[in-house]
Amino acid sequence: MAGILFITSNRLGDAVLSTGALAHVMEKWPGVPVVVACGPLPAPLFEGMPGIARVIRLKKGPWARHWRRLLRACAFTRWDVVVDLRNSLVSRLLVAKKRIIAKPSRTLRHKVVELAELVGASPPPAPRLWISEKDAAKAEELMRGQTPIFALGPAANWRGKTWRAERFAELAQKLVADGGARVAVFAARSERAQVAAVLAAIPQGQLLDLVDLDSLPLTAACLARCRLFIGNDSGLMHMASAVDCPTIGLFGPSHDEVYAPWGNACRVVRTPESFDDIVSRPGYNHLTTDTLMDGITVSDVYGAAMKLLDVKSC
Repeated sequence: MAGILFITSNRLGDAVLSTGALAHVMEKWPGVPVVVACGPLPAPLFEGMPGIARVIRLKKGPWARHWRRLLRACAFTRWDVVVDLRNSLVSRLLVAKKRIIAKPSRTLRHKVVELAELVGASPPPAPRLWISEKDAAKAEELMRGQTPIFALGPAANWRGKTWRAERFAELAQKLVADGGARVAVFAARSERAQVAAVLAAIPQGQLLDLVDLDSLPLTAACLARCRLFIGNDSGLMHMASAVDCPTIGLFGPSHDEVYAPWGNACRVVRTPESFDDIVSRPGYNHLTTDTLMDGITVSDVYGAAMKLLDVKSC
């Protein structure tokens, strides 16, 4: 067989959520080499995965040049299956025996459910990230110790859905108050200023500063070693749940019906206001707004964390 082309998202969170559908496709056509096309940011999560022959990094360009590059890279292959989660023209122009193309949906349902229906999987396959032995060993070295580790993801790609750093800092202090735990803070290098107040609030002996790790696969390996993750609606949140770390996602001006962390050990804490309530406020402008997450209190999040930990310990 020639191969399977799997076109997934530029965005980290959506790409992670598509990994369950990818796994189902690979199981349905075992042994067939798979080429994944995705954005440069999530690409490292697919590179090195068993069964993935190649990852094509689609760096977005003007005048849809990224799609032209993809077409040139794939046009001379007679594909057995093309799975296109981006509904692009490319998938319609390629020679393929079978095409599975996502269409826009007006129904609010979880992305995992939507993708499962697209590829014919039942029950919906959970997102999964592959962790290499090398990254697992590096994570062990970075996080060595016997005390439980709570992970925080205080940053996000948009200010409106970012819970205040001061509240994350207060939450961190409550998590380490009895001295029996450590807190790992995850963020990108460009987000260090966003999380500075959180880093400063945690006693040095109980802080794991994991801002700007070397790679996303290493980040995944570190998240897998954490007892609990708490963070804003973000790609990092989806990475945590995809490595089976119990996850609490904080939601306000985004749809938890669609993007809640997926899994039995996952919970959502959202603002008292719905998404529609928030975005219909007079003067709302997603380009200029400050945080819209102030309806979530530290007590709300800490209480949800303790309940989830109680459930996991049973």
